[in-house]
Amino acid sequence: MKEKWRKLLPALLVVVLAVSRIPGLLPPNFSAVYAFVFCAGVYFVGATAWWLPLGVLAATDLALNEFFYHAGWSSLLSLLPNYLVYAAVIGWGRKLGPRAPFWKLLGGSLLGAVIFYLVTNTLAWLQISAYAKTLAGWLQALFTGLPGYPPTWEFFRNTLVSTGLFTALFAGAEKLASAESPADKTAGAREPEPELEAEPDEAEA
Repeated sequence: MKEKWRKLLPALLVVVLAVSRIPGLLPPNFSAVYAFVFCAGVYFVGATAWWLPLGVLAATDLALNEFFYHAGWSSLLSLLPNYLVYAAVIGWGRKLGPRAPFWKLLGGSLLGAVIFYLVTNTLAWLQISAYAKTLAGWLQALFTGLPGYPPTWEFFRNTLVSTGLFTALFAGAEKLASAESPADKTAGAREPEPELEAEPDEAEA
């Protein structure tokens, strides 16, 4: 069961990520992206932990920019800071590892989502001229956003909820699949060898 799950997990993560990124299917910022990169670092082996999540994200970003936003592939350069944070989240997942307890994996993924939100919104505050380059302007970028747009705290809420939900599903499923069933334990246990009865002493003549 454990080996089958290890083979299935990468494909499952990719499918869930791709579906969650379909525009309009889920609320804004409610996606499996952050759980995907974190769990890739936790569970994928070797270089797969790096090239698979980053490659899938680049492919989906390219498709979204080309066919939905009509921004072209060159707009991917503006997402470079995002990918640097993704790489940091992958590294954080690899540091924790699959043997970490469930609560630590869940907390680790949420911490990664918080860092990603802080970094990307701080960059938006620095790059968008409508934000005052003051503490008040930075807080506006983090919590309220620009007039005429949904408040950024709603995006943050959706990020945390979706990251926690998808990480709980992935990590919980992996923990269940990795747990040794009672049948496996009994099958692997050695049966006790029968004790030899001592022969009775012969009566003295």
